[in-house]
Amino acid sequence: MKKVLKIRRQASPEDKPYDISYIYETDVESATVATALMEISGELDLAWEHSCLQKKCGACAMVINGRPALACDTRLSDCRQDVITIEPLRKFPVIKDLLVDRSVVAEKSREMKAYLSEAVTATDEAEDIESLERIEETVYEASRCIQCGLCLEICPNYYPKGAFAGMAGMVPLAKVLAREVSEESIRTYEKNVYEGCGKSLACRKICPAGLDMELLLSKNNRNLFRRKKGRKKQ
Repeated sequence: MKKVLKIRRQASPEDKPYDISYIYETDVESATVATALMEISGELDLAWEHSCLQKKCGACAMVINGRPALACDTRLSDCRQDVITIEPLRKFPVIKDLLVDRSVVAEKSREMKAYLSEAVTATDEAEDIESLERIEETVYEASRCIQCGLCLEICPNYYPKGAFAGMAGMVPLAKVLAREVSEESIRTYEKNVYEGCGKSLACRKICPAGLDMELLLSKNNRNLFRRKKGRKKQ
């Protein structure tokens, strides 16, 4: 199998990006974009991020053939084109080559306090077995997020430093709202997720973990409106 890898390079954040082409050959049918980058990165002094290479850490997120994807989850044989374009994520500052700074995602989570204020178990919040199961299902589903940022890359409503946290911000909040529905958490969700989401759900199609974004959104929205309804009754 022979592929031409067209790689976007950038020496530093201040330098202009440019493309190089590299002819890559392999007899391994299961070879991925990550496989190729690992083999050629030393020769090219190519900067990119990777870790588990098993679709569990999200480190190797990039844009492949114009589509956000994980390099470790993109087989060369599945790319019908002879030329495969490889670019860094576009919504994050480039550090070098394919390596980008995604620290804004963690910063936004800290800003939103997308974590429990104290130790809370599902049984503390559950009124019955059915409620307990719903809480556990939500927390489990949200915990599968690998924070790769692909959902932010494809989202038409997300831009770094904006109020809208995107689905990478919504998912940690889903775990909080499933267990601890406070005035503060509701206000945070309303400002940083509800008011900014256009419900395009492009994120659901691109998510490498296969998270049901629509289901998590609907559960969060239900908690939001339940809290608002409770305010009116008071």
